[in-house]
Amino acid sequence: MRNSISLACAISLTLASGVALADANLAKAKNCFACHTIESKLVGPAYKDVAKKYASDKGAADKLAKKIRAGGSGVWGQIPMPANPQVSDAEAATLAKWIMSLK
Repeated sequence: MRNSISLACAISLTLASGVALADANLAKAKNCFACHTIESKLVGPAYKDVAKKYASDKGAADKLAKKIRAGGSGVWGQIPMPANPQVSDAEAATLAKWIMSLK
């Protein structure tokens, strides 16, 4: 019984980390890391800073998904974020949810 619980926990952690890795891989595939990192500001804000800023906003993931596709300016400084039309709506939603999950 104890081994079954340990195995279930290990599988859950592996699946959870796999999803996080998959979304980081999507960000890499879509060239998001050219301007962003997870931990620190590069050209644009760190993803963890974005998650922290919008943590109390229930509609943040939807807003971020739209900004990923359409671009934006003024929220994080003078450098605008370009539009990313190569990112589908579904991919933008996945990326936004991933960003909001970072702590």
